[in-house]
Amino acid sequence: MAFTIEASVDPQVYVSEKEERNAYVPENYHIPDGTTPNLETYMYYAKIQRDKEALSAKNDTESGLWGGLFSRKFKRSQESDKRSVASANSDGKNVAPPSDEGGAAQVTAGEYRAASGALRTATWGSVFYLITTDILGPYSTPWAFQQVGYGPGVACFFVFGILAAYGGLILWRLFLKLDSERYPVKSFGELGQRIYGRWFGNLCNILQSLQLVFNVGIIILQNGQGLSQMAHFRLCFSVCNVVWTLAGMFLGQIRTLQKFGSIANLAIWLNITVLIMTMAFAANSPPNYTASTLPAGPVITQAINVQAFENQLNGIMQIVFSYGGAMIFVEFMAEMRRPMDFWKAMAYSQIFIFIVYMFFGLFVYSYQGQFVVNPANQGISTYGLQTAGNAISLTAGIIAAALYGNIGVKIIYNNIFVAMFDFPKLTVTRGKYYFAIFVIVYWAIAFVIASAIPQFSALSSLVAAVCIFQFTYTFPPFMIMGYFLQVDAAKDDGEFDINNPYAHRIDSWTDISRWQRAAFYNTWHFFFAVWNFLLTLACLACAILSAYSAVNTIVTAFQSSSSAAFSCHSPLDVSG
Repeated sequence: MAFTIEASVDPQVYVSEKEERNAYVPENYHIPDGTTPNLETYMYYAKIQRDKEALSAKNDTESGLWGGLFSRKFKRSQESDKRSVASANSDGKNVAPPSDEGGAAQVTAGEYRAASGALRTATWGSVFYLITTDILGPYSTPWAFQQVGYGPGVACFFVFGILAAYGGLILWRLFLKLDSERYPVKSFGELGQRIYGRWFGNLCNILQSLQLVFNVGIIILQNGQGLSQMAHFRLCFSVCNVVWTLAGMFLGQIRTLQKFGSIANLAIWLNITVLIMTMAFAANSPPNYTASTLPAGPVITQAINVQAFENQLNGIMQIVFSYGGAMIFVEFMAEMRRPMDFWKAMAYSQIFIFIVYMFFGLFVYSYQGQFVVNPANQGISTYGLQTAGNAISLTAGIIAAALYGNIGVKIIYNNIFVAMFDFPKLTVTRGKYYFAIFVIVYWAIAFVIASAIPQFSALSSLVAAVCIFQFTYTFPPFMIMGYFLQVDAAKDDGEFDINNPYAHRIDSWTDISRWQRAAFYNTWHFFFAVWNFLLTLACLACAILSAYSAVNTIVTAFQSSSSAAFSCHSPLDVSG
């Protein structure tokens, strides 16, 4: 949810499917003799890339303060994007045309660099827009405050916001140190793989795929609940989920994010409308006692809600969900003409999320107290107002789900089926047919998730604990620790020769001497590594406890017969 800008500011809008195909070259084109580049090689070319971007920035300075962020700044970003595209296309005009199978003809190193750079068009203004629209929305934050109370809720919003910014800055620094046009970093998994190897890259890709498919399932569940409310619970709940699954299968056939530009902007305005409507209705109508499963009574709010730790963790995970955009921060930076400016987009977006999301949560909780429903827009008691909010949010929800599904299908297809099973790339005709089939299967899996676990709060808490928490809080400090260990270990190595990138090393990781330098060469880095190691352990412990709490909540709900898998009974209907 965010203020909108013109669709042309979306970095993906500029690159058509044909242009993506023309820019394609084999990913391992410039790895000599199949040798995997080492960290020093990535850093060598990244330094060249950053110097090139710094020189370009002198000719096209981006500046501005808060006052012009939503008008003059985005307009300037749009104009800068257009100039970047023109420059990139000019640089890449000699890229070899693709073959019938979507690959490239004989490609020179210069043509590869031009092709890679041609896809980097976004400015920090457009990335701010993308980060703030990436999150599912603030509709779970009132329920989070209901679970923990005012004090812990505000404290958690602040602490998790600071740590999310810390993790984002780490990802930004690592990207700048390891990305280049010669060796572009295109995903979170690729960034992690350059530090810890293929096992860590595969772990990131698996968790990213899980998060995206569960996000789609959560939206199906949310929309199914909304449709069942609109139908007065007379329509089978599983059928409600099927309706949105079929809609997603149809909308998901859009292959390129370029074509999502206009409808994505529509979704933003729809979310803003629902946000305002929910606060207005909550302030002027009684809570939805039926959906809250509690008997009618006075609204009670608490500074600290003393209850089972399990329930409090589930509430806190809704706050984690609010800061869940780090999963695709790397993808955003990969689209930027000058990724050094990413910190601006991240800083403004984190401030935006902190203020707007927390305000919405506090506002609705203050008026509905213990009767808050998750998601909050379904906690309106007046049927006409409730239906109006649902009708708008359902449309925005299916668009968001289609966007998540589009990214999720591509991640699974490219990282598993293309890389491991030699499936055709999505840029060729056969690949497009496979994409259509994969979309159907993907949405079918999401439907199974939504219908098998019809518990919105517990399911979203589980996703936050298992997936979102890792990308935002656990992985970044773990990655920066590994990066500095390798950098310090190389301090006593010989002079680096790009033509023979492994010859300069005086020892290997099987020697204790390299580990000693890694740990103790730089005193400040040693304490920084200890801090990040302890932070990683703390985040893992919190994630494990939260995942256990979410699973236990799901099991308890099934045992108490308050929830049933693949049932016709809506989770919001407590009439029996």
